[in-house]
Amino acid sequence: MITRAQLEAREAATLAPYAALSRAATREHPERESDTRTAFQKDRDRVLHTTAFRRLEAKTQVFLSAAGDHYRTRLTHTLEVGQVARSAALSLGLNETLAEAVALAHDLGHPPFGHAGERVLNTLMAGHGGFNHNTQARRIVTELERPKSEYAGLNLTLDTLDGLNKHDRAGLGRPSLEAQLVDAADALAYTAHDIDDGLRSGLITPAQLCALPLWCELLGGAGLRGDTLTERERRTLHRRLLGTLIRDLTHASHAAIEASGVRRPEAARTFAGPLITYSPAMQERLRETSAFLRENLYRHWRVEMQVEQATRVLTTLFEALVNRPSMLPPTFRARAQAGDLPRAVCDYLAGMTDRYALDAHSSITPPATPTLWPR
Repeated sequence: MITRAQLEAREAATLAPYAALSRAATREHPERESDTRTAFQKDRDRVLHTTAFRRLEAKTQVFLSAAGDHYRTRLTHTLEVGQVARSAALSLGLNETLAEAVALAHDLGHPPFGHAGERVLNTLMAGHGGFNHNTQARRIVTELERPKSEYAGLNLTLDTLDGLNKHDRAGLGRPSLEAQLVDAADALAYTAHDIDDGLRSGLITPAQLCALPLWCELLGGAGLRGDTLTERERRTLHRRLLGTLIRDLTHASHAAIEASGVRRPEAARTFAGPLITYSPAMQERLRETSAFLRENLYRHWRVEMQVEQATRVLTTLFEALVNRPSMLPPTFRARAQAGDLPRAVCDYLAGMTDRYALDAHSSITPPATPTLWPR
């Protein structure tokens, strides 16, 4: 039977010198560590068992969950980010378990209806601190999830918590290399699967993608024309896209780390720039791809209709709950009575799945009445 001490020794012997080691991890609330799991393994497992993680299954990535069973949700996106992060971490000699823990937690704070829902909540919370899904993810694991009575939150290691501070880095230096890797894996995963879901849905066509240099390179490598694609060809190109991006990311990042002279995890945090990166050529390809998706998928009229639905549902619910907080469930009502009512309402709404938000909205709005319209 392998013990935690042996697992920690294995990390020290096999990981790169700039990788984070679980034996050096600390927590805000000291606790006895497992005999058989490292501190980062415990973090990963605690995230997996949260209510917030299970709810990701019914939260929008690009398409509402009701749009079809085969489109990515927040949960499948999170799992894909974890897979990419673990694969790249292994290649770079980084701590794959820390990368996985951060990846599984990174989207916990997303509200229903994807980025549209986030924009709506941020507008509604203007004057009350705003709303940001990264900040909300940290709030969930440090305050809102309460598996133990002794303290709020999951008591994750400071390494994992720091990995969730994606933007608010004042006084913190740069994130660990593992956290930088998750950030890159996040963008990589949604670039690849948004193209795949866009093609599957018909909102973008193979002919449109032929205008993208990155896509043309993939077509050439696969020996395909690309103006039309079979199901098998689409799957093949999705795999090739993932492989191309992961290879470029790992090779360019390895070269950047070697050139930097960084040999300790602390040195990566104080280095002048990010060390997890793509080659200059791939960075340009990704900028072109991002612009294409923004114009042709995220602003597609069918997606815009979902944005309008999100706006109406969340705005109606927010205003109703602020005006009548007695409709809040007991836990959130207690938080509202103890302090900030808008934040308690925001926490409640942000935790909803798409389905729950739609059901809650329908429960407080008048049912549609038949109209006497001439036939």
